[in-house]
Amino acid sequence: MMCCIRLSNSESFPRAGFRRRFASWIYDVLVAFAVYMTAGALSFLFMYCCYYFGLFDMQGYEHFSDTIANTYWLKWPNEMWKLGWVAFFFVWFWSKSGQTIGMKAWRLRVQNTDGSRISILTGVKRLIPTLMGLGNILVIFDRKNKLSLQDRLTKTEIVLLTLDANRGRL
Repeated sequence: MMCCIRLSNSESFPRAGFRRRFASWIYDVLVAFAVYMTAGALSFLFMYCCYYFGLFDMQGYEHFSDTIANTYWLKWPNEMWKLGWVAFFFVWFWSKSGQTIGMKAWRLRVQNTDGSRISILTGVKRLIPTLMGLGNILVIFDRKNKLSLQDRLTKTEIVLLTLDANRGRL
């Protein structure tokens, strides 16, 4: 039995199973790493400029990367900056179109159970229980409803789109 939802334009889409979610997750992890590294490069450049203009010194370390890694007031804001951009990537795509790049490739969309687009706040709420994709393991055990941990906690679902419904921009 396939669990489907009704949309206002009378299309219904089945909920996505674990394999498609996992495949999409692999794509999105690669993009998330790229976002993380780009944000890291920008923060490194910013901190190096601050060092260059004398706002702080090397803190006794030989290499600048050691200074960042071992100085808490540089390390933690740097990590939060990079993780913030990764979180922004997911929330922005989820709230804008319901699809990240990986979800688009595998014809998946996150939406509210009534078929509407999720809000930014709902996207933020989905991030924590997602647990780096581990929240999707629940789908393996819930074959009837095909709901992950984050779906249950935020009253959302991941649906499998048809080829025609998947057309368009991100």
